[in-house]
Amino acid sequence: MRVLITGCNGQVGHYLTEQLNKNESAIVLALTRHDLDITDEIAVQKTVLKFNPNIIINAAAHTSVDNAENEIELSFKINRDGPKYLAEAAQKINAALLHISTDYVFSGDKNGEYHPEDSTSPQGIYGQSKLAGEQAVISACDKHIILRTAWVFGKHGNNFVKTMFRLEKNNQSLSIVGDQFGGPTYAGDIAAALIEIAIQIEKGHAVEYGVYHFSGFPHVSWFEFAESIFSEAKSQQILYTTPVLNSIPTSDYPTLAKRPANSKLASNKMMESFGISPSDWQAALSQIKYYA
Repeated sequence: MRVLITGCNGQVGHYLTEQLNKNESAIVLALTRHDLDITDEIAVQKTVLKFNPNIIINAAAHTSVDNAENEIELSFKINRDGPKYLAEAAQKINAALLHISTDYVFSGDKNGEYHPEDSTSPQGIYGQSKLAGEQAVISACDKHIILRTAWVFGKHGNNFVKTMFRLEKNNQSLSIVGDQFGGPTYAGDIAAALIEIAIQIEKGHAVEYGVYHFSGFPHVSWFEFAESIFSEAKSQQILYTTPVLNSIPTSDYPTLAKRPANSKLASNKMMESFGISPSDWQAALSQIKYYA
């Protein structure tokens, strides 16, 4: 199995590289954005044709939700054009493209979980650019898996868990949004899910290409997630005192980009198609010393 990873120094990319390098049957080419600018069509074609992978996993993205509102051109270059070029290159060599997307493609106003076939309606530039990337991949590459996820955390990059540890250092109390709900998702579990899909493709299993959801369960609010983070940190004596947490509405915490109130993704299609369970974020938090 020859696997090309883009964005290998990102939250998910780090785990993809670590896990695949332990797989003796995998030949891995892990590329940072400095190694390969996915918005450079010629560079993408040359790199893909030279390495000739069976599987391309695109973990590269412009993920700064608020900055995207002012970086429209950059967001679409990275989140739409880059995936398009990778998809076109994959199609040329009959490789499968596994592409990571987001809950932000939805409006967030649905009652209940979002399923892969639900109508999309992104509310900001980030979501719009990611949806455009999905559409580009679907149009350009027959063998595609689009994996939508949400609320990603891990030991690499910036994420909510790390933000909580950073803020607690100088604050005796923290106000956390309590009316946005979703499934925290451990980046290591996303990597493992993508690798399992890649293995099944490589083994010739009957794979239904298309859009899938993979995120954490049980669903919680950001406030409840923060409670779990500090409870775990205290139980492991990483922190001896924790800040007082106050639940606030979204209206009390204005941001440049609108966040979905509902980011609950239904992962049952992943279980049915690949035997992959939702991310157990509570188990992942037991390794909280790595995120502190």
